[in-house]
Amino acid sequence: MTFQTQLRIPGPTPLPERVVRSMNRPMIDHRGPEFAAILAEVTAGAKRVFKTKNDLLLLTSSGTGGLESAVANLVSPGDEVVVALCGNFGERFAALASAYGADVVRLEFEWGQPVDAGDLEVILQRHPKARVVLLTHNETSTGLTNPLRELAQTARSAERLVVVDGVSSISSIDIETDAWGIDVAVSGSQKGWMAPPGLALVSVSERAWVQQAKARSPRFYFDWKEAKTWADKGMTPFTPAVPVAFALQEGLRMLEEEGLANVYERHARLARATQAGLQALGFQLFAQDGYRSNTVTSALPPAGLDVAALRKLLDTKYGVVIAGGQAKMTGKMVRVGHLGAVAEGDVVQVIWAMEQALEELDIAPADGRGVAAVTASVQGVAAAAR
Repeated sequence: MTFQTQLRIPGPTPLPERVVRSMNRPMIDHRGPEFAAILAEVTAGAKRVFKTKNDLLLLTSSGTGGLESAVANLVSPGDEVVVALCGNFGERFAALASAYGADVVRLEFEWGQPVDAGDLEVILQRHPKARVVLLTHNETSTGLTNPLRELAQTARSAERLVVVDGVSSISSIDIETDAWGIDVAVSGSQKGWMAPPGLALVSVSERAWVQQAKARSPRFYFDWKEAKTWADKGMTPFTPAVPVAFALQEGLRMLEEEGLANVYERHARLARATQAGLQALGFQLFAQDGYRSNTVTSALPPAGLDVAALRKLLDTKYGVVIAGGQAKMTGKMVRVGHLGAVAEGDVVQVIWAMEQALEELDIAPADGRGVAAVTASVQGVAAAAR
C-alpha cells in the first residue's frame, strides 16, 4: 500500500494545491509594476497578520536570515544583549548575537519550561545597559510557546527594545505586535504562511529605526535602510525569490479567506487532538502544560522505542515524516508538526500510522486507541462549540 507523503515537521510545511498552482507561471521583472503590486499586497496582508502599522520588510532568506538582520541592524560590538532562552532556537538567537560581538546575558530555563516574566524583570534590573532583548515566541525544539505578551511588556516597561523570533508562530498563533510593545518581529514563509522557504518577514518599529541609525555592526545584504528605500519604490534591493512571493501572496489570501481567528482556533484544536493521540499511544508530552505549542507537539517515546527506527518506518512504509529531537534531545524525542495547511484528517493519518508502526516495532498493539483519542478530542471541541 502506498500513501501520499504526510510532511508533519515544524517546517517547511505542505503546500496547498492553490499555492503550488500560483507558482506555475512565467517569471516576471522584479523591477516592474507586476512585482510591485505583489510586494504591496503581501506587505499589507502581512501587516494585518502581524497586527502592526510599523514598516514590514520582505527579505530573501530563511527565517534565520531575518533574525540575523535584527542583530546586524540593532547591535553594536560590545553591546550587552539579554537573550531569554529555553530551547535550541533560543540558543541560536544567542549565538547570532555573539557572532556580532555582543556581550550576551543569558536568561536560561530548562528545555520544556517557559521563560518567566518575573525572572526577566530581575535580569533587566541587573543589566541596565542592555538595550536589546531577544525573545523566542514559539520554541519548536521543545514544542513550547512562551508567554510573549507578558515577556514583551516586561521588557518594554524597562524601556528596552523587544525583538521576537516569531518564525514558527506568526500566522498560526495570535500575536499583537503593536499592542504588546514588540519592536521587531520576524517570521518565515515556510511555516504557517503555507509557502516554500525563501522569504523572511520583518516588522520594524520607529524605536527600532532610531536604534538602527546608531548601531555599528557591519551590514550589507541585510541592511534594513536599503530594504526600506527600495520597498518604498515597489522593489527589493537585490533579486527577490519571485516564485516564493507568488506563493506567499496566495497563502495570505487563503489565510484571510479562512479568517485569522478561525486559523488560530484550528491550530489550537489540532494541537489538542495531536496531543491526545500521542498520549494514547504511550508518549509523554514534553512541554509544560499550559504552554504547549499549537504548531508542533513534542513528546518522549514509550519505553523501549528507538526514535530513529520509528521515524524511518513511518517514512518508508507509511509516507509520514515527523521530526526528531534537536541538540541534547537528539534521539530522545519526537516532534509532530501541525501548522499551515493541516486538517483533522491529517492528524488522524499521522496518529494511525504511528500506531501501526509501534506494533511492527513490538512496542504496543495496534488497537485503534490513538485514532479514537484524536476523534474524541475533535468531537469534544465540536460539541463544546455548539
